Amino acid sequence: MATSPPNDPVSTARDLLQRARGNDALTTLQRAAGTGNIEAWYELALWRLIGHPVARDLPAARQALSMAAKGGHADAAMMLIALTANGSGGRIDWSGALNLLKREAQHHAHAAAVLKLVNANNLTEDGYPQQKLERQHLTDNGSVYYIPRFLSHNECDHIARAGADLFEPARVIDPATGRNIPHPIRTSDVAVIGPVREDLAIRSINLRIAHETDTAVDQGEALTLLRYAPRQQFRLHSDIIPGTRNQRICTAILYLNEGFVGGQTRFPDHDLDITPRRGGALIFQNVLEDGRPDSKARHAGLPVSKGAKWIATRWIRAKSFDPWMGPE
Repeated sequence: MATSPPNDPVSTARDLLQRARGNDALTTLQRAAGTGNIEAWYELALWRLIGHPVARDLPAARQALSMAAKGGHADAAMMLIALTANGSGGRIDWSGALNLLKREAQHHAHAAAVLKLVNANNLTEDGYPQQKLERQHLTDNGSVYYIPRFLSHNECDHIARAGADLFEPARVIDPATGRNIPHPIRTSDVAVIGPVREDLAIRSINLRIAHETDTAVDQGEALTLLRYAPRQQFRLHSDIIPGTRNQRICTAILYLNEGFVGGQTRFPDHDLDITPRRGGALIFQNVLEDGRPDSKARHAGLPVSKGAKWIATRWIRAKSFDPWMGPE
């Protein structure tokens, strides 16, 4: 039987896990981390973030990421910056995260690129925009509006890159059989840009969405990247979730590209068709002022006939939403 190299504690630990020797695997990593092995620290952080094979522990994960980052681990540094900014495992600290990013940008090109995107915006000390953007009301009651210059083209490209390696076909659990089946309404590919990938450029965009919708940033679900190939679509639907205690009250759709045919966003009850324009944001309310679902908020992403349509969506809840625990 092949064995792991003696100087590779991460491979050794993974091998022990496969043989159901979780305690030995953990001990192997902890010992290696104690000698300053940054890959061992990083692996420990991942285990604490994932919650397997040890219990999820976000503060411990941040500590492990910090140790790996101090040793020059670039991925650990970017994760630590993200968690510092969004408050996972500690308090929300935009200024602290920005200082970490500035230091990391001196050594790694990716961090420098993120910092450049952040610095292109006029932000408060908490990462929010200084003022609101020009908007176009598409309905008389203001329930649907469009912000044509919500994102820069560079930000559009950054969002697309941030989740491109995570794409999976949209799927849903069949309530009758419990089987994982293709989503009957949404036929796109989907990628969720969760807390560990919420770098400061993504975080600033999520803060911008909160600012423009007059909501708290922690009401938003993780930014979700969607890619529609020819013939793919999002059939007529409502973003309302039946029976939930924390409703999706608002939706923000960010248009990331052009150069495709089809793919308009349609609101049949408002007689509205919105043609995607790169950098634009479409925002609409899913509920009425009294909190009841707004039937007129039904919408569809029409089929793409040529090219590929890229969007990012952020669903905003009535109350705080914990991306680590789920909606309820």
